[in-house]
Order: sequence, then structure tokens, then C-alpha cells
Amino acid sequence: MPRDNPALHRSQKAPVTPGRRRLLIIGTILLLAALGWALATVLKPAIQRTIVITTGADKGIYRGFADRYAPILKRDGITLDIRSSSGSIENYQRLKNPDSEYEVGFIQSGTTSPKETDHLQTIAAVSYEPIWVFYRGDTTINRLVQLRGKRVAIGVPGSGLLNVSQVLLAYSGISRDNTTLLEMDAVKAYQDLENGQLDAAFFIGRPDASMQQTLLNSDLKLMSFAQADALVQKFPSLSKIIFPRASTSIVNDLPQADVTLLAATALLVSKDALHPALAYLLLEAAKSVHGGEDYFTPRGAFPNLNTEEFPISDESTRYFKSGRPFLQRYLPFWLASFIERRLLILLPFMALLLGLLQALPRMAEARIKNRLVIWYREIKSLEDEIWRNTQPSPDQIAKWRDEIENIDAHASQIRIPHRYFQDVYALKQAIGIVRDRISQVGGKMKK
Repeated sequence: MPRDNPALHRSQKAPVTPGRRRLLIIGTILLLAALGWALATVLKPAIQRTIVITTGADKGIYRGFADRYAPILKRDGITLDIRSSSGSIENYQRLKNPDSEYEVGFIQSGTTSPKETDHLQTIAAVSYEPIWVFYRGDTTINRLVQLRGKRVAIGVPGSGLLNVSQVLLAYSGISRDNTTLLEMDAVKAYQDLENGQLDAAFFIGRPDASMQQTLLNSDLKLMSFAQADALVQKFPSLSKIIFPRASTSIVNDLPQADVTLLAATALLVSKDALHPALAYLLLEAAKSVHGGEDYFTPRGAFPNLNTEEFPISDESTRYFKSGRPFLQRYLPFWLASFIERRLLILLPFMALLLGLLQALPRMAEARIKNRLVIWYREIKSLEDEIWRNTQPSPDQIAKWRDEIENIDAHASQIRIPHRYFQDVYALKQAIGIVRDRISQVGGKMKK
């Protein structure tokens, strides 16, 4: 109701002061700014579209994994930015650096000593990495101690193989003091074995990798670890596996007996700040790439969470328990991730919106009632004045009559929904009561 309504003499509101007006304007601006920020936050890209992964050598096992992940992730609009490295140890160094751009990488079990301050997590164990020891000579070698005093290649700096081979050799009393341990890549090690410049060499990789195929089809001999159970007991990050007879060639019966190998486990590791939606996509890619049957494991053995190297991500625990989140199963990835990422923002707004929707009818009703209450206050104030004034003058009575008629005229002009008409007529009834009271006072004055 306008504050300058001439019919209102007793319940006029004080005019808005300049200071109060400024506060209202500032409050409105701040509210609009907050709403604008919330809208911008909700509408900005819901998730990054690129994952930077650190792998290993360009033709190595980890690079092969990443190359197979890339097209699977691409289906959901995610680009896998593949970066080569010297191997597992360099991958670990890259990932634990909080300022690096690397978010995901492969780390070989048993090659690092993780700390809580690294802020890294395991997405999944994805594959066995067999450790092969090929050697020259007529003597059968099935214990590492037999390599003492020989020329042995043990991997390249920064690789997981270098670390594991040194640990295994140390258990057998072999060190640089009593044996020539040489650091070189797989290609150089194979060439030096073939031309007699090496006596033995450590290799790592799947049997179907090109280097392993070359080695397995060569005249070099493959060591079977006779002490595998004891070595695994001492080095729990490794596993004992069997390379079955004739796995290389059934026709040529190669190898001619089961070969006992040791295997590290390839771990897909990420920074713990990786967005959960991306973790689920990586798990789906890992399942697609590593879920089949191979030489050493039945179908479905990988990926798994059988590792204690790094903390297991919460997303991985949920994934292996119940699969992908509900929204990601039935909605396009971009939409599911948008909703999941904004849920914490959207829920309060939805709750606020629901509250507003519930409050609006009550607010509208209160506003309408308030329009009537103003006139009730006028009438009550007028009635109180009449009761207090026991001997009013004729001019005072005339003034009261004019005032009540003015109130009646303006009350009749109030526009409200039909369902509130009963309130209007209740107001008119109150006006009539006060009008009668004025008439009674006027009648007494005439007498």
C-alpha cells in the first residue's frame, strides 16, 4: 500500500531514508553477484577433457597399455595425452610432484617406497609383468647365485626393472663388488647377449611383446626360478607365475618344460586429486584392455585391487563392489559428470528453490492479508480514539464520520482474489461497527 495514501492517518509507514535505500541497493547488488557467480560455476565446463599419463619407453609395455586406453577414452570425449618416460621410477617421481602436469601413470610394484605425503592412489592393478632372465652357455642356471662373477645387464636408470633386479640379486649375495652389473636397455642387452658381450640379462614384459618374442625364439636360454617361493616370501611385491610348456611354439615345443617366473604387477596410479568421473572411465578402459585371459591368469583376473603399494582410491573400491555410478550407466558421460560435479552446488539451490515454491503461496497470502490488516489498524485506532473521547465536539464527530467513510471507500477498492472476499466483507463489517459507534456518539450529543 503506498505510504502517501490520504486515507491512512494512523498507520502510515515512515519514509525510507537515504541510508536505508543505499543498504537495500547494496544488498540487491550483492545478491545478484552471488547468483551470477553460482550460475557461472554451474555452467562452466563440468570436467576436463584431457588426461596426462606418464608411461615408459616408446615401445615398452606401459606405452602399449596407454595406446590401447586412448581410443576407449576417446569414445567419451576424453583425450589421453601420452608422455614417455624412462620407466616406473621416473613415473613415480613425476606423479608425486604436486606441481607437475602428470595425473596418471603406470608404476611397477616393488620399485618405490610410497609415503602418505605423496598424495597418490591406486586406480587398479592391471597386469602381471613377468621378469625374464636369459643367459648363454651350456650350464643350466636356475638360481641367481649362479650369476656371480658374470656380466649381467639389469635394466636402465629410472626403470622398475633396475630396482627389482638389484634387490633380487642382493638376496643371492650378488653386488657390483663381485659381479659386472651393467645398465642398458632391452635392445642393447639382447644384442650383447647374442654377440657374447654379456652372460645374462634381465628383461621385463609380456610374452607377446616383440622383444619377448625375439628372445623366446632365439637360441638363448630362459632361467626358471627354482627359488621362486622363497624370493616371493622375501619380496611380497612379486608373484610366482608359470609360463607353460610350448607357450612360445606348440610345433617346436618351446619351451620344452614349464618355466617358473617371477612377476611384478603393473599398477595404474593417479594423484588423489583426479576427478572421480575420470577414475571410473580409466577403470572401464582397464577392464576392457586387461580383463581377458592371458598366459598367466584366467579371464577377469585383472584389473583388481590386490595390492598394498598405494592407498586404494574410493572410486575403485566402489567400482569393484557395484560397478559404475548409476548416472554414468544410463546417461552420456558429459551429462552424468556434469550432474555429479555440480551436485553439491545444485542440491542447496534445489532445496532453496523448493523452499521458495512452498513459501510463495504463504508469502502471497500474507501480502494480501497485510493489505487488509492496514485498514484494520486504521479502524482500531479510530475506535480507540472514540472510546477515549467521552465528550467529543460536533467537529470531532464530523471528522470521525469523514474518516470512516474514507476508509470504507478505499477498502471497497482493494483488489484481491475471489477466495479472499470473505475477508473484505469482514473488514466492511468492522467498518460498519465503528460507523454505528460514531452514530451513537452523535445521537447522544443531540440529546
